[in-house]
Amino acid sequence: MALEAQNQTTSDGKHRQLHLGYMYWANGTHPAGWRYPGAAHEGAFEPDHIVRLAKTAEAAKFDFFFFGDRLATGLNYELTNTSVLARFEPFTAASYLATKTSEIGIVVTANPTYYEPFNLARLVSSLDHVTHGRASWNIVTGADGRAAQNYSRSEHGDPDYRYDRADEFIGIVRKLWDSWEDDAFIRDKHTGDFVDGEKIHPLNHVGKTFSVKGPLNVARAPQGHPVILHAGTSERSRNFGAGEADVIFAASATLEDGVAYANDMRRRARERGRPDGQIKILPGITPLVGRTRQAARQIYDQLNALIILDEDIRFGGREPSYWSLDAKVAEIRGEAVGAGHRNLGALSQRVGVSLLHVGLDDLVDLERASAFKHAGARLLTETERRTGRGIGQVSWRDLLHSYIVGGHVVVGSAQDIADYFESWFKAGACDGFNVQSAYVYEQLDLFVELVVPELQKRGLFRTEYEGATLRDRFGLERPVNQFAA
Repeated sequence: MALEAQNQTTSDGKHRQLHLGYMYWANGTHPAGWRYPGAAHEGAFEPDHIVRLAKTAEAAKFDFFFFGDRLATGLNYELTNTSVLARFEPFTAASYLATKTSEIGIVVTANPTYYEPFNLARLVSSLDHVTHGRASWNIVTGADGRAAQNYSRSEHGDPDYRYDRADEFIGIVRKLWDSWEDDAFIRDKHTGDFVDGEKIHPLNHVGKTFSVKGPLNVARAPQGHPVILHAGTSERSRNFGAGEADVIFAASATLEDGVAYANDMRRRARERGRPDGQIKILPGITPLVGRTRQAARQIYDQLNALIILDEDIRFGGREPSYWSLDAKVAEIRGEAVGAGHRNLGALSQRVGVSLLHVGLDDLVDLERASAFKHAGARLLTETERRTGRGIGQVSWRDLLHSYIVGGHVVVGSAQDIADYFESWFKAGACDGFNVQSAYVYEQLDLFVELVVPELQKRGLFRTEYEGATLRDRFGLERPVNQFAA
């Protein structure tokens, strides 16, 4: 099947270009990034810290600045992701940032499981007004299991419950956003008519989960509907995103997976009657930039040297039988690779070969590597790509570091990173990337100084903003009001 992204022109005949977002992590994505020499590590509750990053991204013409959210915390994040240990509530931070920026989009994350449609519609619409059309809502349905206990609930709810709720929720929110037509306000001092009551629409919604009378008490937003973002890989998540989202955050970490995911999402969107180009795919990525390829690899190695491994490097303080290769292995990725899983036993289960008797700094040998299961082979390939070291050069410690530092990471010079972005874009795997920094501020500064000009030189990224709203920047149509005659 031909990919939509292989057509390098838009529907209006313009040359297609990448979209870039910046995902805010106060201390970066690397689990030890905050310890790197010169890295910012005290800024999570300093508003100017956020402004510094957002203004850097805005100067480089990024599409948006993204605020994630968590509704619970725990000491497990101290080792794995200090950025989510404690942070600002996103609507508060976004409203502050709105006063300090003028062009860049501002994305807030909100979980429908823990909101009511009316207050969420009001919050997002208000943000769109105060940003003059730059607001976006990232819809998530999953959460830390501890979140429910912070909201007077015993459990978070299974996926079907959460998506059933989200389906009804987003339909109500869209109706609330449309409950005022664009020209509902008259404001005629001569006649005394302030509004046209015929253009204000109650909902009188009574559904399975919600009862909402309406209308909203906020005028229709500048974008009509603020841009909707969503991420997920399950069937329900993909179907929800294909039907409702304008932008999809993808978790693909290989080009092959990226193409398959993008193809699937575009197909699902077409099946739901959506025009080509009205859904954008943006994988998350952590580009680790150096002035040379070797410099970038040195930074990567220096960051990894700061990772705290289990004191019991073989068993992580557990019984050896826990790490049996026949045992059922829990899904352990990214931030979940914390204390008790930073050892050779955990790595053994990942690669499918017992490593309990190797030395951490021994080199990976061909005999063991040849016996790796698929996940182990991918981990070895990923480690070679990041470090430049292959069989006979790469150590078990290097593999353990790559296992701990999961996710989509690319290490290299500006040319390397631009090549990588271009290859994904032209293969149809994405419409852009949601960029993250391994640590701050240096990594964003280097990306903006070195990578962005390289992308611009290749004609892959804008040199100036076009359009007044975030929806305009993405080339998305402004939704027609469903109540308008």
